[in-house]
Amino acid sequence: MSILYTLQDPNTKWVLMGCIMLGISSGVLGCFAFLRGRSLVGDALAHAALPGVCIVYLLTGSKSIGLFLIGAGVAGLLATYSITAISRYSRIKEDTSLAIVLSVFFGIGIVLLTFIQHSASGNQSGLDKFLFGQAASLVHGDVITIMSVASVLLLLTTLLFKEFALLSFDPGFGRGLGYPMGLLDGLLMLMLLMSIVIGLQAVGVVLVAAMLIAPAVTARYWTDKLSRMVFLSGCFGALSGVLGTLISTQQENLPTGPTIVLSATCFFLFSLLFSPRRGILARLYRFVKLRNKVLVEDVMQSLYESLEELASRTRVGGVYLGISEDEIARKSGKSPAQVKRALAELRRRKWVVEREKAEGQAAWTFTSEGMKAAYPFILNQRLWDLYHMTQNQYLHVQIDQSREELAPQLTDEVLAQMLAQLEAYDLTPRLTESTPLYPMTGNNQGGVPL
Repeated sequence: MSILYTLQDPNTKWVLMGCIMLGISSGVLGCFAFLRGRSLVGDALAHAALPGVCIVYLLTGSKSIGLFLIGAGVAGLLATYSITAISRYSRIKEDTSLAIVLSVFFGIGIVLLTFIQHSASGNQSGLDKFLFGQAASLVHGDVITIMSVASVLLLLTTLLFKEFALLSFDPGFGRGLGYPMGLLDGLLMLMLLMSIVIGLQAVGVVLVAAMLIAPAVTARYWTDKLSRMVFLSGCFGALSGVLGTLISTQQENLPTGPTIVLSATCFFLFSLLFSPRRGILARLYRFVKLRNKVLVEDVMQSLYESLEELASRTRVGGVYLGISEDEIARKSGKSPAQVKRALAELRRRKWVVEREKAEGQAAWTFTSEGMKAAYPFILNQRLWDLYHMTQNQYLHVQIDQSREELAPQLTDEVLAQMLAQLEAYDLTPRLTESTPLYPMTGNNQGGVPL
């Protein structure tokens, strides 16, 4: 059955609209649960809702989303109170109390569900679909209820966005401003519970928590701004609902709930791999780039300091060719292969040149362009070393140690003082870009004259 043909079915359109609204509301509210560090609370509330739904069905004999909402809400509030009471009045931590409440309530729900299935009207109840969800079982009234509740939840989130942001990031500050953080926390939990309940029939008790967390975590990979995260999370939730519903209609006996969750998982995996800032590939690229940068800088520093030492003990006018790769490796502590790779990169930039010693051993020295790049780098490194050695003298200076460059953060007076200290400690870089090139075999290949 083609997707276009499927979309012409009025019932499919209604189910699709319900799943879209469910995905949006779950994604939006899931952001605040995720930022509050309460990802597991949604799972516990979802499992705790099952006994409430079953008890309402046993009492009324009606499969009404509105009545289920009341039963699940009462059960969810009882579960929330139980979690809080266990962790507050005992030595059991919150994650353990979550596991206890989730298991106990879900166990009671399964017992009641089994009892209903074996009762006279059990086959017509359809409550078994609440375990893994079946969006196709939604009727027109159910979809209207889902869309109405989801719209109310989105409206409340829009009106209380600033308050929920305070609750998520700094409830103490919000309490200081006079906001009722306890009441807002309870309201947020109630809204989460309502979002879970309207998703029970479509996604199921076991997996509905994934609709809260997966879109929120996915959105977090793409932005640092809360408003964008909430918007993206709603979009990912809606897209997951659309894809899951459409895919499940293409295959007979394919449950909608797991398909929607798998669609949300696909978005999460894509973001995990390819998001530009937090994605694994982007982080791996930055790690390799940083490692190569540090390697090149270490080798450049070792070459510069080796040349400096050579200059200090060689008579003026003596013969100078360069530093061998083995000497650079010993100086930098890098392996010969790493030194060779770094020198290749420096030669690609035309910063170093390879020469031949009299014995035929390869040696390296800077070109004039390389010396121009090496001098400020070495000066900056030594300024940082001096700053760390004499940090107490510069407590009055605002220094951001996460920045690479130190000199731009200093006033002219402080910079002059540090340069004078470098000179006193004999740490001033001796080889500068103004150093004339060493004439060798009649051509100008760069190097340091001695």
